[in-house]
Amino acid sequence: MKNNNTLPLPDVGGPDLHIVFIFGTMKQGYPNFKTNQGTRIAGDYITSQKYPLYLVGERHSPWLIDSPGQGNRIHGQLFKVSSQTLEKMDKLERIEEIDGYRRVIIEVENTVDSVVSEAFVYIKRNDQIAAEEIKIGPISRYEDRHAQMYRARSFQPVDAK
Repeated sequence: MKNNNTLPLPDVGGPDLHIVFIFGTMKQGYPNFKTNQGTRIAGDYITSQKYPLYLVGERHSPWLIDSPGQGNRIHGQLFKVSSQTLEKMDKLERIEEIDGYRRVIIEVENTVDSVVSEAFVYIKRNDQIAAEEIKIGPISRYEDRHAQMYRARSFQPVDAK
């Protein structure tokens, strides 16, 4: 639900730029940051609603589950990315695959001034997770100790020319 303090997806320099909320392996300093070739927007951000965030499977992949109101408010970073980078992120998150993430718009708040903005986020459907696959969680923040457990897929995005 939007409130008067909500801003739409900002005009960040043209139609080729997008805002993405990053909570896991594509955060600055984390294993898949090389795919995230965007510019970090200053500040720290948190989801306006609660969501479950788990480390899942043998790879300990961070899964944000599309169950608003459950779990915790999730901490992350905001990035301004080009359409080309967004496409690379989509490939990494396998949005075209049945077991992949979906890219949706959610509301996030700046933790300093509480200004709410909309941003894309990669999220899993609630029916994709099985309790026996959950290794850790729910958690509110993906941290270094979690990233140390992460194991990458063999997939590496190919640079588009």
